[in-house]
Amino acid sequence: MELLTYNLKQALVISTFVFIMMMMVDYLEILTQGKMSQVIKGGYGRQYLISSGLAVIPGCCGAFMNVSFYLHGLLSFGAITGSMIAASGDEAFVMISLFPKQALILFGLLFTLGVACAWLIDKVVVPLLKIKPCQVCQLSKLHLKRKDCRVLDLSGVIKHLRKISLVRFLLIITWIILIYSLMAGIIGPESWELEKIILFTLIWIAGFIVITAPDHYLEEHIWAHLIKKHLWRIFLWSFFALLLVDLGLKSCNLESFIKAHILWVLLVASLVAIVPESGPHLIFVMMFAKGIIPFSVLLTSSIIQDGHGMLPLLSHTVKNFLWIKLINLVIGLSCGLILYGLGF
Repeated sequence: MELLTYNLKQALVISTFVFIMMMMVDYLEILTQGKMSQVIKGGYGRQYLISSGLAVIPGCCGAFMNVSFYLHGLLSFGAITGSMIAASGDEAFVMISLFPKQALILFGLLFTLGVACAWLIDKVVVPLLKIKPCQVCQLSKLHLKRKDCRVLDLSGVIKHLRKISLVRFLLIITWIILIYSLMAGIIGPESWELEKIILFTLIWIAGFIVITAPDHYLEEHIWAHLIKKHLWRIFLWSFFALLLVDLGLKSCNLESFIKAHILWVLLVASLVAIVPESGPHLIFVMMFAKGIIPFSVLLTSSIIQDGHGMLPLLSHTVKNFLWIKLINLVIGLSCGLILYGLGF
């Protein structure tokens, strides 16, 4: 029971951190009115830098944007493939919360690999395998310029609270509960160290967004998208990944088994990473955080997996989806084996 309660609290802290970070990324994208997309089109070099730069941002927003750019003919096949190497999905937020120093090193490596491999794929792989980029698709444009989607609405705070919607009410109640739970030591670290200060600050930022944003933004972006599509998955995967690792450590001598069969673990991590979904990769994130697997396994999984950023592409072209996954599988396994051979 103690183990269950401990992991529930850990999963709650991780989910809170991830959710607020995702909210901030989405908020900034709407606040800037999607201006990032205006500078994406250009030479291949610019495509590689911008697409990998967007993809390495924690969450799936960057990956979704890159798929949209690719379907609009703004990215080459190498650029979209390289961006999926750089992407880590929602798990990137979890890595920042668990091991920030190693996470930043990992993101730097993924960005560098994404840019380098994008160039190599366009120059060598595409002509060699005669891969044809998908035909341009006229996707519906984001409603970024809607007046009811202007997220920074300080003048409307009193109006929002006077005619409060159900979603805003629920989010404010949740915000108050989180503030109290953190200050009372129910969740998060007991002492006011850096981790607790950062989480406390993020919760207050979330409160600012909830109070100042219009109803449309809260209902469509926060509730319908982040909460209903992302948050519950993040919480469940975090909880069960933590519980699975802890149970394995306590009852199955998991650490000794994995360290004795690390190459098999690397292969399994690669195959799991093929799944176009955020969540399965968290098992390997948790094992790395606990020192069970080496950095090479985490890097391999991170190269191949891309959260659910590839799902929009799968719905449009299965062939391109499979090519990207196959190429990234080869690159991920190669990098992982080389790094493992070097002792990492």
